[in-house]
Formats: sequence, structure tokens, C-alpha cells
Amino acid sequence: MTPVQLAPAFFLAAVVILLTCRVVVLVTGRFGQPPVVGEMIAGVLLGPSLFGLVAPGASAAVFPPQLGPVLYVASQIGLVVLMFRAGYEFRAHAGRELIGTAAVVSAAGALLPLVLGIVLTVVAHGRVDVFVDGVSVWVTAAFVGVTLAVTAFPMLVRIITERGLAGSRYGSLALASGAVDDAVAWLLLAGVLSAASGEPGPILTAVGGSLVFLAVLALPGRRVLAWIVTRPGSSDETRLLLTVAVLFCGAWFTDVIELYAVFGAFCVGMAMPRHEASDRVVRTTQAMTQVVLVPLFFAYSGLNTRFDLFADPAVLAFAAAAVVLAVVGKFGGCWAAARLRGEPASVAVRVGTLMNARGLMQLIALNIGLQAGIVGPAMFTALVLVALVTTVMTVPVLRWLDRRDARADSASEVVVKWH
Repeated sequence: MTPVQLAPAFFLAAVVILLTCRVVVLVTGRFGQPPVVGEMIAGVLLGPSLFGLVAPGASAAVFPPQLGPVLYVASQIGLVVLMFRAGYEFRAHAGRELIGTAAVVSAAGALLPLVLGIVLTVVAHGRVDVFVDGVSVWVTAAFVGVTLAVTAFPMLVRIITERGLAGSRYGSLALASGAVDDAVAWLLLAGVLSAASGEPGPILTAVGGSLVFLAVLALPGRRVLAWIVTRPGSSDETRLLLTVAVLFCGAWFTDVIELYAVFGAFCVGMAMPRHEASDRVVRTTQAMTQVVLVPLFFAYSGLNTRFDLFADPAVLAFAAAAVVLAVVGKFGGCWAAARLRGEPASVAVRVGTLMNARGLMQLIALNIGLQAGIVGPAMFTALVLVALVTTVMTVPVLRWLDRRDARADSASEVVVKWH
């Protein structure tokens, strides 16, 4: 297809994606699920798992193969802006007095699923057809472990804000822990991607380039961002333009050194000064991103998800085991760490529940692995199932915990009145 033909194809696909996402979000919202859950499900429904299965001709017309790169690039813009906000929110929550406990919780919640993911992958090697030829089993195992270790930090922010939990003990602890968890996970992912090359050159480029990037961002970069935000006489449009220019420069550089654009965007967000003008810039960039560009990413992920691969019992068993180990590792690790730090049981169980959601962050990591050739369709689909299950279960579990505690409080009041 020529660029002239791709333009109308893109607009048609975008309309289908946006309307489908909105309908599914409305339906899932009736069950108390946040919009990201509906968008994830809509992306899968638009792929070969449903749309391509029941109407292959219409699916091919709406999503021709040549459209894939266009959707990928458009969705990358959305992800860069989204990760920019995630980095900005990191600064807001990681600096609180909870950082000590948050560091322990995030460490346990990252290490345990990381180890369990590595063990599962090594055990499955030679038994389950989910591996890519030519990729080391240890690279694949490390990648699976990292994807199980991530937390859906942007989703945590949305759930906690919408439920009015930002001032609660477990809400604040979950935000701080999720911020630290994702920062560590992206660093680990960068290491896995560097190791996947199998050559010292790319690894040295990635490590050296990341050190240069962080040094530039920590010194002149932060000053430039502060100047952009606080310069007298600047309009909001000028601040937005200059901030996006810095953001895209960071995304470009980390892409060039093969750390991927989302890593650079997250770091630029962390370097952004906390200021009223910064808040306006972040809010301005977020509106278009959340409504239009991020759903394109879910659709792109859905086009690479093939649940028909679960017809192979071994692949289905691997996916089920990954779900179980992901929940045990993340929920169990975070819960145990919070309890060891002296947090009440009601706080620890809710922190574990919130941290267990992978959502968008795991899908981003999976798409990076797919583009890098580390995972194929079977492994990709199995891990998408992990993202879906762990994300969908979060709100229902929180509601069940609230009802349980409410019943316990009512029973306590009855006992006190009786005495």
C-alpha cells in the first residue's frame, strides 16, 4: 500500500478501535473495572482471537498487514507520553516517608516473581513450544521473569485516585511501591534486551549510552526543564512545545541505544520539576493520549495475540502456570514484605492486591520483547493472559476486602453494644 492508501486505512482502523474500546469500557465499567481493563479486552477482541476468527475478510480489510507499522508508531507516541506521566508521578510518591517500606515491598514484589518466572521458563524449555529459535533460554527466562515482576503503576494511580484512596495508608504505600517497582523493572528489562543481542557492542552502547543519558538528564536536563516551566512570560503552549521537544529527544536517544523510547520518557518524567505549570503540561499531554493514542496500542497488541494457540494443552498449561506464579510471586511477596515491615494485615493484603496488577506496563514490555525477537506469538499470548487476569481481578478483590472488613466492623459494633 502507498502512503496515500495507508492514510484512509489508518483513519478507518482508528475509528473502529476507538469506538470498540469505548463500548467495551462502558460495559466493563458496569462491573467496576477501570477503563484500562476495557481497553485491554477490546484490543484482544479486535485481533485474530475474535474479529479475525469470525470475520477474517472484514478483519483483513480493516487491519491490513501494511497498517501494523503505522499503528505501532502512533501508539509509541501515546506510550511515550504515558510513561512521561508515570515518571512524573514517581517523583510525587517515591519521595514520601514511606520510601523505606516501599523499597522493601517493591524489592520483594519484584524478586519473587522474577525468580519464579525464570524457574518456570527453564522447566518449560524442551517441553512447551513457546520459545524462539536462536534465542538463549536464559535470555527468554530473564525476560519472562521481568514481565512477571512489573506493576501497572499508571493503573494504580487511576484506581487509587478514583476510589479516593490517595490519603490512605495502603494507597500511599502502593503508589510508592509501584513507582519503585516499575523503575527497577525497566532497568532490568534494559539489561535483558542488551544481553539478548549476544554481542558486547550493543551491551556497551546501551550501558554507556544510559549513563550518558542519565548524567545529561540529571544536570543540564533538569535545569532546562526547570527553565521551561518557570521562565517568566512563557505561555502554556510554549511550555508544552518545549517540554515535548525534550521528551521526544529523550525517547529518540534511548531508542537509538536500544533501551527503547518508554525508558527515556519515564526518566524525563522523573526529571520534570514539581510545579503548577508542570502539572498543567502533564494534564494537557495526557488528554489526547489517554483517549486516542493509548487505545491504538491495545489494538496493536491485540493483533499479535492469538488465543487459538491455547488449543495446544502444553501452551495452555504454561499460561495457567504463569498466571498462578505471577499472582503468588507478586501478591505473596508484597504482602509478606509489608507484614514484615509491621504493616497491619488489612494494609498488607490491599498493597499486595494493588501491586499484583500488571495491565499496560506488562503489555508494553511484551511488545518490546516481540519487536526485539525475544518472544514469539505463543509466549506473547501466554503472557498477555497474565496481564489480563491479574488486572481484571484487582478491583473485585478490593471490593471483596472492603465488604469483608465492613461485615467485621458491624459484628464488632454489635458485640460492643451487647456487652
